[in-house]
Amino acid sequence: MDGAWWPCSRDLPSELSALADVLDPLWGRITRIAVNPRHWPMFPPRVVVNGHVVKVGWFTSELDPHGITLLSYTAGRWDLLVIPPETGASSAARLMAAASADSGPPTTATALMTAERARHARGARAGKGRSGGALWSHGRNQQRAVGT
Repeated sequence: MDGAWWPCSRDLPSELSALADVLDPLWGRITRIAVNPRHWPMFPPRVVVNGHVVKVGWFTSELDPHGITLLSYTAGRWDLLVIPPETGASSAARLMAAASADSGPPTTATALMTAERARHARGARAGKGRSGGALWSHGRNQQRAVGT
């Protein structure tokens, strides 16, 4: 897990374009995006990113349903946890920190989501609201990817 992404909605064409527009200049040209379509009602075969077209592939058995993979010529492969848009702010912050942690054994996106749901079910108080905009996180850097 290389980081996390907290989109604002389940509108994958719009959300992917916004995410890739931000990451493309930071990581180098995004060349391909792979997602598991389980949690997305619409699936684009391609998105426009900073003026170039990026192919989007979907994989049901090969890719974690709570993850996304972005490929770049310069940065290589990046696997991000996808935090559901309806997730509360406190849970999203914990998930971003866990996905970006450099220590501990490797984990999967589904394992992180399962652990957070179990924590929430045990009575942990969920966060209240969002400040707007999708977020992505990598390591100690957390950036606003979309919105204000």
